[in-house]
Amino acid sequence: MQEQQKIVKEEKKILAEEKEILAEEKTLFKRMQRNVWLVGGIVALIVIGAVGFGVYLITAQSRVSIDDATISAPTTDLTSRGGGVLQEVFVNEGDIVSANTVVARVGTELIKTISAAEVIKVNNNIGKIFSPGQAVVTVVDSSELRAVGRLQEDKGLSDVHIGQRATFTVDAFGSKTYEGIVDEISPTANSGDIVFNISDTRQEQNFDVKVRFDVTKYPELKNGMSAKITVFKD
Repeated sequence: MQEQQKIVKEEKKILAEEKEILAEEKTLFKRMQRNVWLVGGIVALIVIGAVGFGVYLITAQSRVSIDDATISAPTTDLTSRGGGVLQEVFVNEGDIVSANTVVARVGTELIKTISAAEVIKVNNNIGKIFSPGQAVVTVVDSSELRAVGRLQEDKGLSDVHIGQRATFTVDAFGSKTYEGIVDEISPTANSGDIVFNISDTRQEQNFDVKVRFDVTKYPELKNGMSAKITVFKD
């Protein structure tokens, strides 16, 4: 009887040990599963990162970015030929005027616009004496608006050519993208935009890159707005 009880006790002990072993195996299996998922996740992240970096390189190599740009058009100062006292001003800043519009009177001389334009500055000091050639009203021809970027000569200038497709964004309108075409590249550097390279003191200079766009399609764009340009290489 005692021998049977001893055998039963041994069997229970063996069963308990087997349960512990099974529990440990389950725990080990779960850990292995977690490790497999972890390794798989890491590999997936590496692959995604590599693909993303590859796309970035391809994208970067296919375009030229110009971060320093503005929406700009030539301005015209409307002046008195003979000079005299400013008697009247007939326009305000922001007015859109047609050609041959009277904008002011200096003495007996009527100051008129040459072509359709937008008034951007008015000197309305009635009674002030204006010298010949001194600006009374300044206007901008909105039909000549361009996105004008200043591109450093070693930042892709050699890859930019007239006729290339370009897009640009304007700070005032967030991520909205505007379409255009490279219209002009300045033949000489901007004399006031010299940048010194600290490593070898060589002077790097900036050139204007002008992008033409359909002003009737984008009437919200105004002279002086800050912009960023992307030129797509051929």
